Amino acid sequence: MAFLQTILAFVVALGSLVIVHELGHYWVARLCGVKVLRFSVGMGKIVFSRRFGPDQTEWAISILPLGGYVKMLDAREQNVTGMSPQDLKREFTSQSVWRRMAIVAAGPLANFLLAILLFAGLYSYGMPEPTPKIRAVQEQTAAYQAGLRGGELITAVNGEPIQIWSELRWKVLQGVVDKTAVKLDVQRPNPGPSGGNLLDSLSLSVDGLTTKDLEGDYLGKLGIALARPKAVLGKVMPDGPAMQAGLREGDLITAINGEPISDGLAFVERVRAAPGESLSLDGLRNGNSFTLNVTPEAQQANGAAIGLIKVEVPLAPEMIVASSPPLQALVKGAKRTWDSSMLTLKMLGKMVIGEVSWKNITGPITIADYAGQTARIGVISYLSFIALISISLGVMNLLPIPVLDGGLLLYYSLEVLTGRPIPERVGAIAQRAGIGILMTLMIVAMFNDIVRLIF
Repeated sequence: MAFLQTILAFVVALGSLVIVHELGHYWVARLCGVKVLRFSVGMGKIVFSRRFGPDQTEWAISILPLGGYVKMLDAREQNVTGMSPQDLKREFTSQSVWRRMAIVAAGPLANFLLAILLFAGLYSYGMPEPTPKIRAVQEQTAAYQAGLRGGELITAVNGEPIQIWSELRWKVLQGVVDKTAVKLDVQRPNPGPSGGNLLDSLSLSVDGLTTKDLEGDYLGKLGIALARPKAVLGKVMPDGPAMQAGLREGDLITAINGEPISDGLAFVERVRAAPGESLSLDGLRNGNSFTLNVTPEAQQANGAAIGLIKVEVPLAPEMIVASSPPLQALVKGAKRTWDSSMLTLKMLGKMVIGEVSWKNITGPITIADYAGQTARIGVISYLSFIALISISLGVMNLLPIPVLDGGLLLYYSLEVLTGRPIPERVGAIAQRAGIGILMTLMIVAMFNDIVRLIF
């Protein structure tokens, strides 16, 4: 069932992005008066087609599900001898260079527009996410050196307000890629008798990270983790070690063997790490302190023994539904799309110079896996995934590689500068080189996919 869901999620995601991309070419071609002969979703042999519309355009589905194309009336591909003057005026190469550039650029721009609209819709709807509240920070980490201790709420990064945890991750990610310190505006509890909150501004150094660290938990490597609730016990299971030791629902555990426990996650981790070991628990019950001894049961998990005392411990972080007015959401969507595009280009540049591993290049297998995972999480995650893939598709198509839209735009830009099209022989050589580059990238992507699948 999960496999079928993954395939369906992949087909829907990729199919919708291809359709949007090719519709961009189609609509602008029609707007410029160019005759469109075929609109195909997929490549290779046509398995289904129908003709309709004023030009009797052939709308087709082809056998290879990766990609698609819009076939226009083009003197380089079709014999236009004997064609009516009206149709000749609608031939692609007879259009001005600016019109040809607009038609070619419309595909990637349609992908960017889709991403903007998807992000704007998500920002407007509101996404329930954890608040950017920090867990207790360990010493000898960049976060500790910056002044974070735990319990702080981060309200802005580099002067831009944030509301949710994913925004914190995104802003820090940009700092790591740009190798610049990240400025954090924080709100921390006031330990004084007056209570309330204190406002502070800190500088978080990311010098200890490289772009290769982006493949893992880069926030964790900086010492930043999501805050969890205090170690307040939930339901205590009958006849379990916790019940036998005298623990009760609502007890707050403050220390184990004299070592302070910062939150529920720290409590769970400490218990799991002590199968069969007697633990001395300090805690509070109805405002009164107590000390009890409990011995976790040993249980096998993934080939190793873990400790269990059979008690529920709530670990869900503090959540918030952050929504924006439609116009503000649209602006945020456009900014997120721009930032993601720039980040993609920077990462590609770092791959070229060797600062980022080529293992980050992914193919259809990995994309399908992510499509399935996000679809199982929920609609919001799935739509966010589609928006990010749409941005990647737009950026990749704008790269100045022959046979891609970016390569054609490069040709036409040279035509604008020189006043004449590039020679056919040069174009043919460049096209063969472009196919070679694309084949190399596809081989690398498939290799990375297989390695991830096996290992």
